[in-house]
Amino acid sequence: MSQGTKQAAGAQLYKGIFFIILSSFCFAVMNLFVSMAGDVPAMQKSFFRNIVSALFAFLMIVKNGERPGIRDRKNLPDYILRSLFGTLGIICNFYAVSHLNLADASMLNKMSPFFTLLFSMLILGETATLFQIACVAGAFVGSLFIIKPAFGSMALFPSLVGLCGGMAAGAAYTMLRKLRLAGEPGPMIILFFSLFSCVFCLPSMLLSYAPMSGRQLGMLLLAGLFASGGQFSITAAYSYAPANQISVYDYSMMIFSTLLGFFVLGQVPDALSFIGYFVICAMAVLMFLYNRRREA
Repeated sequence: MSQGTKQAAGAQLYKGIFFIILSSFCFAVMNLFVSMAGDVPAMQKSFFRNIVSALFAFLMIVKNGERPGIRDRKNLPDYILRSLFGTLGIICNFYAVSHLNLADASMLNKMSPFFTLLFSMLILGETATLFQIACVAGAFVGSLFIIKPAFGSMALFPSLVGLCGGMAAGAAYTMLRKLRLAGEPGPMIILFFSLFSCVFCLPSMLLSYAPMSGRQLGMLLLAGLFASGGQFSITAAYSYAPANQISVYDYSMMIFSTLLGFFVLGQVPDALSFIGYFVICAMAVLMFLYNRRREA
């Protein structure tokens, strides 16, 4: 490889790292605004978050000179599954963010890459080594330090909901990977998902609509704005560099969530939660290093 080619590859890698860290920051801020929106049902929060994302995705498609539409109709079931799992993941995450401290809820949601590995084996027929499976098991053990399972604990149910959100997100990312492999464009996947989520949440929101103040509405619209920034940033990140080189930087969200929770909300995770963060991040780093070595 020539020196110029190496420099170009390095520049692409740094762009990928920048955008995935930017994505993590955007999603951490999204969770902060969702938490600051207060006692609003998770379905209602999800609706307003996704209506903003749908608008941004539509504008992106128009800007690219394209027309909204699925390229191959046989991919419609995968669009629906990606959107259903993604919607359930968002609802569970928003419920957890509303009932747990920001860092705990964010880390439980970050179990999604490990569930993606499992679902890729089940849905896409991809294989996993014993080491990768051990990393998944280790991450699950780390999640138990955050959940702190104890009957009667007020945080047990929202913690389990948060873990289910990570599982649903893992299934959604698996279907997203399947759609991208089939050649479906990213903005269209985001638009379909966002509109699907709005339609999914609308009946429940209308039946149990909670009146909101102007501040609460503003918080949810800002959550949608940063969610859009996160979605497009992570799409850009993986267009510049492969997942095995940059995916570990996605865990920078943990740093942002902990700092935002402390400085804005005055939240301080307990010692067991910090142990859980360390175990899950350690498993992610080990998986990252292992995948890079295996790829080489």
